[in-house]
Amino acid sequence: MSETSGEYTGDGGPAADAEICERPAELLRELIRFDTTNPPGAERACVEWIEGLLADAGVEAEAYATEPERPNLVARLPGGDAPTLMLYGHVDVVPTADQAWTHPPFAGVEEGGFVWGRGALDMKAGVAMFVAAFLRAVREGVDPAGDVLLCILSDEEGGGDAGAGYLVDEHPDLFEDVRFALGEFGGYPMDLGGARLYPVQVNEKRLCWLRATIEGPGGHASYPSRGDAMGRLGGALTALDRERLPYHLTPPVEEMLDRMAEAVGEPTSEALADLKSADSVEAALSAFGEDAGTFEALLHNTANATIVRGGGKENVIPSRVELTIDSRLLPGQTADDVLAELRDLLGDGIEFEILRYEEGPAETDLGLFDVLGGVLRDAEPDAVPVPFVLPAVTDARHFARVGVQTYGFTPMNLPADFDFLELVHAADERIPAESVSFGSDAVYETIRRYDADG
Repeated sequence: MSETSGEYTGDGGPAADAEICERPAELLRELIRFDTTNPPGAERACVEWIEGLLADAGVEAEAYATEPERPNLVARLPGGDAPTLMLYGHVDVVPTADQAWTHPPFAGVEEGGFVWGRGALDMKAGVAMFVAAFLRAVREGVDPAGDVLLCILSDEEGGGDAGAGYLVDEHPDLFEDVRFALGEFGGYPMDLGGARLYPVQVNEKRLCWLRATIEGPGGHASYPSRGDAMGRLGGALTALDRERLPYHLTPPVEEMLDRMAEAVGEPTSEALADLKSADSVEAALSAFGEDAGTFEALLHNTANATIVRGGGKENVIPSRVELTIDSRLLPGQTADDVLAELRDLLGDGIEFEILRYEEGPAETDLGLFDVLGGVLRDAEPDAVPVPFVLPAVTDARHFARVGVQTYGFTPMNLPADFDFLELVHAADERIPAESVSFGSDAVYETIRRYDADG
């Protein structure tokens, strides 16, 4: 496959039919039927099928790939002189091994009003919304204020090295006129303090993976041992489990808390205000119950132990053990900042190595927020749009490096008892079929109303 040929061979699944844009839930079902588990990804067949949909609508697309089986697809709808609006989403999904599913995870079953399958939420539903809205805009002859760029990406679940990261590093010219983008996560309801909030992601935390190496006396395991590497590892694990890293209130999180407080009633608004002070944050977190974890993560850098390596024989005390730590940093925080916090928490004598650190969006450009908020309010009169900072990372961090402001905007009118976060990456991942159409309509309206000046 030529890097920019836009020509694919292979069966590519069902016949391409651009009119599927009128049936977004069906489009999602077809996407789910491509097994794009990452690793290895193997997104090619899925991407080929989407390219076929675009070709059937008369839209040319170009493929960019660092690995032949992992292409990324780029298509453009011409518009006016305003900066380009980008829609992007990834088609790779996380594994399903050792999970018990009601329906096979790649069968794309629709039952009970839901579309079931891996990627139904993360994020083939979003891809279905973006593709359907883009095709609809083409068919209906929409003339947006600026070009609309559709990017179908590989490898987000593996870090984006073959996807968004590759495009930004090797083809930055594709994005030189892009100011705003729609991606994951956001636009789904959160009931808080009597209000139906619709958080729209405007910023996110930063990724920092570290290795901590702990050394101590080794020797024969039949003798008493104190202060060895294993014992010190236990102390480190206990500290990570029981202690929070220091409190930080960053500008994008403060903006989020302020807007939420304006939308909700008492006593929730007071608790949100109390989150803005280190002196009152502990008591305030306790007031949020199951939602406390989200707010805790947005006021602290986090560090969780994920992998332990050490020892090789039953009767030998190892003199060296290694601990992998997944740390997520608040906007504006750096790897040096969290290293200092970890050294203070875990004490001396532990060597740290940064395995992977990636900058995230530094500033937040809310220039498109009012347009998105208007779209949500028109679609759901009770919706209260609020800016949101994601405790995790997405491909937004890659596009931020070329000056693109991403909004997590894959709108879903979910029922009140639907726990979105519990189903992401889990068994029986599913989405109401109605929500896929809701989101597709909202994205289409965004294209139609797009104005880079708000």
